[in-house]
Amino acid sequence: MSGLAGTPVGDWHGGQSTRTARCVLAPNPSPMTLDGTNTWVLHEPGASAALVIDPGPADEGHLAAVVDAVESLGARVERILLTHGHLDHSEGAGRLAELTGAPVLALDPLQRLGSEGLAEGDIVRADSLVLQVVATPGHTSDSLSFVLPADGAVLTGDTVLGRGTTVVAHPDGRLADYLESLQRLGSLADGGAFDTVLPGHGPVLTDAASVVQAYLAHRRTRLDQVRAAVEAGDTTPRQVVERVYADVDRAVWPAAELSVRAQLEYLRSRS
Repeated sequence: MSGLAGTPVGDWHGGQSTRTARCVLAPNPSPMTLDGTNTWVLHEPGASAALVIDPGPADEGHLAAVVDAVESLGARVERILLTHGHLDHSEGAGRLAELTGAPVLALDPLQRLGSEGLAEGDIVRADSLVLQVVATPGHTSDSLSFVLPADGAVLTGDTVLGRGTTVVAHPDGRLADYLESLQRLGSLADGGAFDTVLPGHGPVLTDAASVVQAYLAHRRTRLDQVRAAVEAGDTTPRQVVERVYADVDRAVWPAAELSVRAQLEYLRSRS
């Protein structure tokens, strides 16, 4: 589960995106997953080890393509990392672990395979490649982002998408957490930690600081719209969706209702 951007337009096909990051695009396009799930292979040129971020669905052809991408670099998969546990990101992790012998690391213990987990402030290495773990809850409670200093990039999972906006997946996802996570990413971008966004769906984005500010502005606008809908007499989340998300593809209205529930909870907590 990810975006509220309507149907995919098919202009993103993955491939080498930064010096060390290559996207293997999963064949699962939909109104929610955009062009498909971005499975990221991270590899320092010349190194023998690679990291895989978000193996995507349990699609044998896709997982074989991920293995082929790593082997074409003369490397092996050392670790498999998850940005969060939604199936379009995590379902293939167990099978990829079988194919490669690599452990699966995640914040949620239920998503892990092996003794290692992931938590705020952790550093993950594959030879000389370094990845910094940043907790960014909100889309889900277990959402993580990964800063890639070598490329001035951040892998955001579904916290920031390459197109459109994401779902706050109530009740596990909470809007207060999500806003704090965006503010944290914005502070890191303003401080020069990264400028490029490698999202979980959709194309790579530049000018990360502006992207995050646009996300925050969008959330403020949506909150104002939800508040106005309630004041106009809309009493159920569905009624709010019909008013506030009238211009959004109806295929994503069920997801929009999750975000509305999160927004209503947020407004109630501050009333």
